[in-house]
Amino acid sequence: MTAVTHLSGYRLMWILVMFDLPTDTKKQRHDAGAFRNFLLDEGFERSQFSVYARFVNGKEAFATRVNRIERNLPDAGDVQILNFTDRQYRDIVHFSDQGRRKARENPQQLVLF
Repeated sequence: MTAVTHLSGYRLMWILVMFDLPTDTKKQRHDAGAFRNFLLDEGFERSQFSVYARFVNGKEAFATRVNRIERNLPDAGDVQILNFTDRQYRDIVHFSDQGRRKARENPQQLVLF
């Protein structure tokens, strides 16, 4: 018989990557675009123009993603990486077009053993 286990909203984590990259020269614009494409290829979704988010399963996976991002940083600019639990992510207050948006509905997370 297969046991079904619900994962804790406190173990599941999100990574938020925020960046401000220079775009004055052709190379800087290329580097900024390459960094955005890298994040998309790594499974991040765009939340705002320079803010990308991705779900990960725990602190070890977070550390792995941070290392991969570090190896792909552009030559110039600022990049900040935050992590928070799935539970905290659910409580984000989001305003759009001067109105409050409903809290994001995360899918139910299951692991089958």
